Amino acid sequence: MIKILWPIWFLICYCILLVNTQAQIRIDRKGLVQRHNVINQGTDSLSSLSVGNGRFAFTIDATGLQTFPEHYDKGIPLGTQSEWGWHSFKDTAGYKFEETLKTYILNGRKVSYAVQWNQPKRNRDAANWFRENVHRLQLGNLGFILLHKDGTEAEISDIQNIHQELNMWTGAIISSFTFDSQIVNVQTYAHQGLDLVGVKVRSKLLTEGRLKIRLRFPYPTNQFADNGDNWQNPDKHQSSITSAGKQQVTIIHRLDTNQYFVRIAWQGSASFTNAATHQFVLSPQGNADTLMFTCLFAPRNTRVATLGFSQIQANSIQQWKTFWQSGGAVDFKGSTDPRANELERRVVLSQYLTKIQCSGHQPPQETGLTYNSWYGKPHLEMHWWHGVHFALWGREQLLENSMDWYHHVEVNARAIAKRQGYEGVRWQKMTDPDGNESPSSVGSFLIWQQPHFIYFAELDYRAHPNKQTLNKYKDLVLVDADFMASFPTYDKEHDRYNLGKGIILAQERYKPEETYNPTYELQYWRWALNTAQQWRKRLGLHPNKKYALILKKLAILPQKDGVYLAAESSPDAYTNPKLKTDHPAVLAAYGTLPYNTRLDTMVMKKTFNLVWNVWDWKDTWGWDFPMAAMTAARLNMPEKAIEALFMPIQTNTYLPNGHNYQDGRLRLYLPGNGGLLAAVAMMCAGWDGSTTTNPGFPKDGKWKVKWEGLRKMP
Repeated sequence: MIKILWPIWFLICYCILLVNTQAQIRIDRKGLVQRHNVINQGTDSLSSLSVGNGRFAFTIDATGLQTFPEHYDKGIPLGTQSEWGWHSFKDTAGYKFEETLKTYILNGRKVSYAVQWNQPKRNRDAANWFRENVHRLQLGNLGFILLHKDGTEAEISDIQNIHQELNMWTGAIISSFTFDSQIVNVQTYAHQGLDLVGVKVRSKLLTEGRLKIRLRFPYPTNQFADNGDNWQNPDKHQSSITSAGKQQVTIIHRLDTNQYFVRIAWQGSASFTNAATHQFVLSPQGNADTLMFTCLFAPRNTRVATLGFSQIQANSIQQWKTFWQSGGAVDFKGSTDPRANELERRVVLSQYLTKIQCSGHQPPQETGLTYNSWYGKPHLEMHWWHGVHFALWGREQLLENSMDWYHHVEVNARAIAKRQGYEGVRWQKMTDPDGNESPSSVGSFLIWQQPHFIYFAELDYRAHPNKQTLNKYKDLVLVDADFMASFPTYDKEHDRYNLGKGIILAQERYKPEETYNPTYELQYWRWALNTAQQWRKRLGLHPNKKYALILKKLAILPQKDGVYLAAESSPDAYTNPKLKTDHPAVLAAYGTLPYNTRLDTMVMKKTFNLVWNVWDWKDTWGWDFPMAAMTAARLNMPEKAIEALFMPIQTNTYLPNGHNYQDGRLRLYLPGNGGLLAAVAMMCAGWDGSTTTNPGFPKDGKWKVKWEGLRKMP
């Protein structure tokens, strides 16, 4: 009997030990996140913090609200933006989109592109009009009025003893400061399903009538950026109270072509007045030293029940806990490499920032929902860098949100392809919520956004390999591939199909009329058409003969002196100073994309080393560094991957609040954050065919990398 029971007893003990061991290696996610909570102790204009939910974001200063917008407008502006908040000025000149089109003779035929004309003036003005309109709105500025005893308003220098903390685990920003020696404590939350903020203020200044809440409506600009503090042109828009109850009011803000509503609700005794044009003031009354209020922004006069501060707080705490406990996590605790803690900080903050800025139902703009860049419009070539990481971190539903938008804009994408003589859909570059083109002498010629949707769909299928996923995306995958198969031009002399002429690379340094066969785009074309054929097989369809022909005869990757060129049309890619700037996208051919037999890894390694040494890295962008890291990882150069992530270049700067700073124009740049997350995921979990644990990290004993919930990159 003992002999029979002993193996069973041993197995039971082993299972208990295994369970305990597994429990021990689980990452303490709350501890991981909270050790990187952001602390502010001043009013640096780049230090502002945001709450949000992916469709709406609210950015605040050191006071916990948007009290001093002018101080921050050259830093991280105090924005209030939503994915529904768009505006257009009235077109008094009657521009037609056809006036932006210019005809080019490319590959022996006429093709029209929407570009920024220099002459004649009418065409130039039309192009500018369609670039600038529609533009994203700054919905309102919600701040404090802080009054000295003599009735004068506070300046930012009067705010002292600042201590502000962003608690990413709960989505709370807790702010404390003194004004005239009186303490003010503020809690700020965003609801995770509504465009709604909740605020709790505690201070004796409330009982003295020296702390009030002010809502102001700025006027939109037709400028590249909109920082939310344009108080000019008060006569060009209207705002008024439409309804008022005992503890809530609704305000309508009307502009040239649209209108929206703001509802403020509070607890306790207070008055609400239209204090000045486009300015509304909530004045607490009585002896209470605590004020709780909420502010809802909505495109329509909604009948949604008013939620109180406590409900918004509870919603934020619960939803953020769910977010952090889902999907992937990476823990570098125990590493002795001095870069490890900083990398962990960037990773945690980038997850928070991309969740609140990039997980909505439209592709985000490069500055998210904080302030406008390129008039607030998204760039579809950047959608990869904004969204792919969600799938790699096991949160593919956040990528799915914006994938559905492609169904909405398909009709416009199909019209572009038809106008230019191609099949299928040609995805826009710089666009708007409805998929309208924005004229651009660069963007209209880019093609590397075209395969992105197939990449997204394939990632989603890997997460959910079922008929539902296939049926949801099959139509867009196939019409995307239809364009890709019709776009290459047959080169009879060499019996091949070329990409171009008539294109600009991801590296935006080339003339479209002269450019053909770029390395990265060729490789991406092959991968996407191969993947489309796999989708046809999964759907029970025969292989597409046109796809197969292009795959068989598409031009090979161009080389010179044993390295890959940016494009076959530019053999001087590494000797011409102008061509060693901007994105070194040639590396993406084996960074974001998997190996195939058309690529020689030894040639790519030599290319990587040349680019590393000769590139003008000062003239690059935030996502170029994680792109280089991914290529280095695939080439089995993990130390170079880490060096790429920490290259000491301004555009690779990560501010204390986690934002990827570029320059005075782009003080935040979310493709950098998204790219970092994609790179770290693949450096941990690897890619198709990789077998090494943490293949992107050095094996020198200095890196202790623990991760869970990540997925391999293709």
